[in-house]
Amino acid sequence: MQIEHWDSERDGPLTEANMRRKLEDRGYVVDTYRYPPGTYFPDHDHGVDKIDGVLSGRFRICMQGSSLVLEAGDILVVPKHVFHSAEVVGDDPVVSLDAVRTH
Repeated sequence: MQIEHWDSERDGPLTEANMRRKLEDRGYVVDTYRYPPGTYFPDHDHGVDKIDGVLSGRFRICMQGSSLVLEAGDILVVPKHVFHSAEVVGDDPVVSLDAVRTH
């Protein structure tokens, strides 16, 4: 797994609008989700390529035997049909941009 960290010099300030634009420019359709503390998604996969972009909070992703924690400004590609799990870490909710490639 490889995290892309937000680069405010290149991408501007970390805002929902700026991250949304960055993901849409890559050909993704983007939705915003808010996950409260304690949220857990067990192992699952998707039939499309996906990106998780975190605006706030901490989001642990486990995929292909590795685990990492995404924080504000982190972007992670989740390829289609790759099983992964995710959970909110800590006491703060996670605000995440969920981007899917539809073509």
